[in-house]
Amino acid sequence: MITAKARAVFGLNEPFKTTTIERRDLGPKDVLIDIKYCGICHSDIHHVRGEWRKETYPLVPGHEIAGMVAAVGSEVTKHKVGDRVGVGCMVDSCGECENCKKGQEQYCLKGSTMTYGATDRYGMTTYGGYSTQVVVTEGFVLKIPEGLKLDSAAPLLCAGITTYSPLRHWGAGPGKRVAVVGLGGLGHMAVKLAHAMGAEVTVLSHSAGKQDDALRLGADHFQATGDPEAFKNLAKSFDLIVNTVSAKVDLDAYLSLLALDGTMVNVGAPGESMSLNAFSLINGRRSFAGSVIGGIPETQEMLDFCAAHGLGADIEVIAADKIDEAYARVLKSDVRYRFVIDIATMAGLEEAE
Repeated sequence: MITAKARAVFGLNEPFKTTTIERRDLGPKDVLIDIKYCGICHSDIHHVRGEWRKETYPLVPGHEIAGMVAAVGSEVTKHKVGDRVGVGCMVDSCGECENCKKGQEQYCLKGSTMTYGATDRYGMTTYGGYSTQVVVTEGFVLKIPEGLKLDSAAPLLCAGITTYSPLRHWGAGPGKRVAVVGLGGLGHMAVKLAHAMGAEVTVLSHSAGKQDDALRLGADHFQATGDPEAFKNLAKSFDLIVNTVSAKVDLDAYLSLLALDGTMVNVGAPGESMSLNAFSLINGRRSFAGSVIGGIPETQEMLDFCAAHGLGADIEVIAADKIDEAYARVLKSDVRYRFVIDIATMAGLEEAE
C-alpha cells in the first residue's frame, strides 16, 4: 500500500485532524499524483456534516485536485511523470453502460465512483484531495494546460465543470440571455464562463454588495433579489437561469423570469426539498432542470476552454490547518470566491494521537 498524509474528520461535527491514509498500490493503468492544491467545495461541508446522507468516518474530503504525476503504471499511455494533472468528483465508473460510452460518466447507470466517501472496485474506501497523494485510474485523470496556474485551476475540477456543462448543454452564447443566481464558488465561475461564451449575463444575488465583483467578473447586469421590484422588473427576461445556491429558493419567483421556452437549471444542491407550481412551467413552456458536473471528455474541454480564455477561479489559498476556519467562513459567504488548500503546508503538521 501507498501511505499519504491527510486531513480528516473522524466523526460528525468533529474538527479536522492530521492522519495517515492508505492508497492502493499502483496498478498497470493507474497514475500516482503528488497533490499540490485542493479546493474546498460547499459539498465537502455537506458531507462532513452528514447533511446529505449518513457518512462513514474517517472522511477525507476534496474533489478539486491539482498536482503533478509522480509515477505511472506499466500500461498508462495518457500521462507521464511530471505532467500537470487534475482530478474532479469521480475516480471511476463502470465504463460499459450507455452513458459511460457516451462520455457521460457522471451519469453512469451503475453509479460512478466518487472521489471520496465511496467504495471503489477494489473494495477500498476512497479518500479525497485533502491529502498529499492519490492513486487514480488514468481515464479519470485530466490534463491541466500550461496556461492555467495549478492553484486557481483546482476549483475548475468541480466549480468550473459544474457550471460549464449546463451552459454548454443549454446553448449559452451570443444572443442568449443568461442569469446566474448566486455569486459564490459556483456562481463566479458561471459568470466568467457564460461571458466568455458570448452570452449576455445578469447576476441575481441577495447581496447588493457584490455588484462590483459581478461586473468585474464579466456580468453585463446585476440585480439584488432583495429589491421588492426585482422579479416584477425582470419578468420573462431570460433564456437560461443557472441556480448555483445551496439553499432553498422560491422556484416560482425565479421561473417567472424565464422567457418563452426558457430553462432554469439547478446545480446547487440544498439539503431540503423544493416545490413549484405547475403553472410556473405551463405558462411560457418553461423547463426546470438539473445538472451535475460533466463527463471526462467535457471536463477536459472545459479546462482547455479556460486556458484559451485565461480563466481561473478567484481564490484564497490557505494552510492545511485552517480548514475548519475556512468552512465557517464559507457558511458566512466570507470568501472571494474559493478556498484552496496548499497541500505543501501539511508537511509540518503533527499526526493526531
